[in-house]
Amino acid sequence: MAVHVAGLVAVGFFYVVILLTGILASRKSKQVEKKCSGRKSEVAIVGGRNINIVTGVFTMAATWIGGGYILGTAEAVYSPTRGLAWAFGPLAYFLNFLTAGLFFAKPMRSKHYLTMLDPFQDRYGQFFTTAILLPALLGDILWVACILAALGGTMSIILDLSSTISIPISAAISISYTFLGGLYAVVYTDIIQLSFIFVSLWLCIPFMFLNPAVTDPSQMTNFNQSNSLPWLGQVKLEDAGKWTDDFFVLGFGGLASQALFQRILAASSSARAQVTCFAAGGCAFLMGIPSVIIGAVAASADWNQTEYGLPPPYYRGEASNVLPLALSYITPAWVAVLGTGALAAAVMSSMDSVLLSSASMFTQNIYKSTLRKQASERELKWVIRISVLLVGLAGTCLAFNKSSILALWVLANDTLYCVVTPQLFCVVHLRSGNCYGAISGYVTALLLRVLSGEPALGIPPVLLFPGWREEDGVITQYFPFRTLIVFISLAVVVFMSWLFQLAFSRQLIPQSWDVFDAFKKKVEAIEEERTTIPISKD
Repeated sequence: MAVHVAGLVAVGFFYVVILLTGILASRKSKQVEKKCSGRKSEVAIVGGRNINIVTGVFTMAATWIGGGYILGTAEAVYSPTRGLAWAFGPLAYFLNFLTAGLFFAKPMRSKHYLTMLDPFQDRYGQFFTTAILLPALLGDILWVACILAALGGTMSIILDLSSTISIPISAAISISYTFLGGLYAVVYTDIIQLSFIFVSLWLCIPFMFLNPAVTDPSQMTNFNQSNSLPWLGQVKLEDAGKWTDDFFVLGFGGLASQALFQRILAASSSARAQVTCFAAGGCAFLMGIPSVIIGAVAASADWNQTEYGLPPPYYRGEASNVLPLALSYITPAWVAVLGTGALAAAVMSSMDSVLLSSASMFTQNIYKSTLRKQASERELKWVIRISVLLVGLAGTCLAFNKSSILALWVLANDTLYCVVTPQLFCVVHLRSGNCYGAISGYVTALLLRVLSGEPALGIPPVLLFPGWREEDGVITQYFPFRTLIVFISLAVVVFMSWLFQLAFSRQLIPQSWDVFDAFKKKVEAIEEERTTIPISKD
């Protein structure tokens, strides 16, 4: 099978348009920098805080609608062991944005933070801020790997272009315009990318139903079985724990993402930040519908009537690539090329946001706050650019991993959900928390998560929760252990914060042991107040 030349030309044209848009956006960024009275590097991070609602909705939704979301949703619907009941991405993402708008947008935006880590830095200091950056950075790198792997699989199937070529090229383009234009480049390219994703995926669906290999929608069956609509799937009682856990991971893991807060903090007001979250949630939900339909079509199709033949993709271990396979074998060639463009757009719309989010946190909360407090604005801009390059390279290297797209997608959110989300809730809504409690909760969550194992990374579990099963030599936890870890972490933060506050206030622990200065300043202020109280002559 020769390389699809016309498809390559079409995708190449799309890449050129995106790159030129990013370059033009970099000029806009420079213009805003000249008008900006504050730090110039803030323009690259939050765009001067003047992103309107419409633009904000486009860029926020485009960030979440990545290759993992599109391919992972189709994979879940198609799989005979999962089905639509397990394709909780659209609903989980809607919950994510709803929660962000209700509980986090206003308190974060009203305090004029630049990054998600700013409240940690203000409350707990530099040590814990650095610690919380590590899982956030790992989550971003896994996210980049997931969406690039999705694109590599798509191009290799539809265009017959090796992933060793398509992944580096796509990554290079996304890194280039993010490198040049910062948030403005990301925002303007997101508008084009989301529009293209919407049009292309919906356009593919009618052509699928026109294919003779696809049955009437009302008579769809899974893998040509006699019972109707089994691709809907079901959640058995013994699987309810895992379903709940995976749903909450996708629904609340994204709350601890700088890519989300970057858009919240770039809004022109707290109210507009909330509206942007709500509207983006609805948009993300609607954008998941084409993937659901394509997964159902692939599950009901008679693959023997296509050039792909039998056995179906699931039995060849290609379920993670079912969407590009359906586009390639069930739609005309030019429609499949449009679908490839949609995947390319989805990948870059997510990747550029993730690259900038990691770079922003490192530059603002590590480099400027600790490593180079006197760094110039020009130096900070170059640190952001170099950070974008390094994170992009790390994610690109991991993209060649052969794991399921769905597994990588969940794992990227898993890291944030277990470790960072409970910490973010505490620092924003829990006034009595302190650094010692936060560290205790952090270490507890990290330790429990590692001991629980992770099949996608080949880590065997040490802690076995009720309901675990061993399948093909791999142990899978069916208990909602990650959600349990979140609640344990919350409880540890609250209890240990209270315990350390009690110990230091009653001098059960010497003040000299307060290495993070969590109580030293409070005690000094109280003592100073006592010494200034006038003493009566009586």
